[in-house]
Amino acid sequence: MSSPGTTPEIPAKIKVGIVDDDPLVRSALGLMLGGQADIEVVGEATDGQEALALVRTSAPDVVLMDIRMPRINGLEATRRLMTEPQKPRVIVLTTFGADEYVVDALGAGADGFLLKDTPPPEIVAAIRAVATGEPILSPKATRTLITRLRAEPTGERAAAAGRRLEALTEREHEVALAVGRGLSNAEIAKELYLSIPTVKAHVSRLFDKLGATNRVQIAITVHDAGLV
Repeated sequence: MSSPGTTPEIPAKIKVGIVDDDPLVRSALGLMLGGQADIEVVGEATDGQEALALVRTSAPDVVLMDIRMPRINGLEATRRLMTEPQKPRVIVLTTFGADEYVVDALGAGADGFLLKDTPPPEIVAAIRAVATGEPILSPKATRTLITRLRAEPTGERAAAAGRRLEALTEREHEVALAVGRGLSNAEIAKELYLSIPTVKAHVSRLFDKLGATNRVQIAITVHDAGLV
């Protein structure tokens, strides 16, 4: 399991945890992922509280997280997982595509947001992408995020984002702007004449300095500051 503060290469075997209160959904996901040579389902949980225990005992690289569950819901569980010493990457997988869920899930630290009617090959591809540190959003989630970013930031939010960015070095600021434009590590390296490992190191420092857990949150900060 890799910390969201890094951008790792894809592991040889991606360990996945499934969190959903519907046994049919857990079974369907387990069967779908069980046929993938590079993915291993290491455990299941029926609610957010069990998800915390699953992560601590089975150390999945990626967690597929439902939203509406008893005891602790998926959003709160994701927030709590982000405080764990070894944080998994989280893909929220839900039937609810409401705008507030998209923003709340990303704000909680999720690296992906997909609807449950997403075709199985796309879910598998999302798991592989998120395991490498690349955020994955369904088309609806992407539209929601773009709409939010295009909205005029409140003065308070813009000022707060600007203060966070002031703590960056000149190079870190350049990398943050590139992330805000949606560039990959390889694209940033080419544009700024850096090696990919150097870009990864800068992105890792951005997570720490901006209090972010994924690249989407870095992009939100840049957009809130009105820089992209």
